[in-house]
Amino acid sequence: MKISGKRDYMVSLESVTMTDIVLNMFIFFFISFSLLYTFSPNRVQKLEVKLPEAKNLTPITNQNQVDITITDKGDLYLDKELVTQRSLKEKMSSMHKNNPNINVILHSDKTVQFKEVVKVLDTLSELGVKNLNIAAVTE
Repeated sequence: MKISGKRDYMVSLESVTMTDIVLNMFIFFFISFSLLYTFSPNRVQKLEVKLPEAKNLTPITNQNQVDITITDKGDLYLDKELVTQRSLKEKMSSMHKNNPNINVILHSDKTVQFKEVVKVLDTLSELGVKNLNIAAVTE
């Protein structure tokens, strides 16, 4: 007479199920935190620009100002919003009509070709913008 012992099939099946649940939870949290980091407002709104150096700087604390940024790749931003040269002219025209004393600060990367800066300056001159400042850092 052969006496067979208790078989442990259920234990191994439960461990596979538990492992599957833990791995699925790991994947869920990994993707969730990855998306939170990617679309973080602090990370999205930051424009990296290497400003030119200057010896004499005057800080500007005007509440009525508009920032125009030209990145090293030639991208043009109006208050952290990507724009084209044509849409920059349209938006600045409406802003200048609403407030003729608007203060414009031009942030240009030091590696940008000068012709890109001249295009923006020409557009602002055509619109009649009088208060124009160029951003720089101290040496």
